[in-house]
Amino acid sequence: MTETNQSPLACDMTAIAHEQRQTHLAASRELFLRIRETHELSDGYNFQFADEPDVLSRLVEFVTLEKLCCPFLNFAIEIEAENGPVWLRLTGRDGVKAFIREEISGLTGLTGFAGQT
Repeated sequence: MTETNQSPLACDMTAIAHEQRQTHLAASRELFLRIRETHELSDGYNFQFADEPDVLSRLVEFVTLEKLCCPFLNFAIEIEAENGPVWLRLTGRDGVKAFIREEISGLTGLTGFAGQT
């Protein structure tokens, strides 16, 4: 996509079926309340989660739906060896970092991210 036809930096909640929307928001809220550590990046954030049995499947579900309503986000899931933590990296073009901060704060009700470094 060229700069002139980039999607707006706003969620298109109509991209997620109405019957899935509330479930997605509740699951996203629960997931992001489980953040152990946050690293600020120049173009976004890297969120660390404990290696718990359902974290990876919840992250995959989150990314699967979130990419529909927020096509301007880059998503990366990293799993560290030896039962290490699971990371979700959210990045993007100029303005995305502030969007991520606002959305995650809105989901969790927290003004800062847990363990931010």
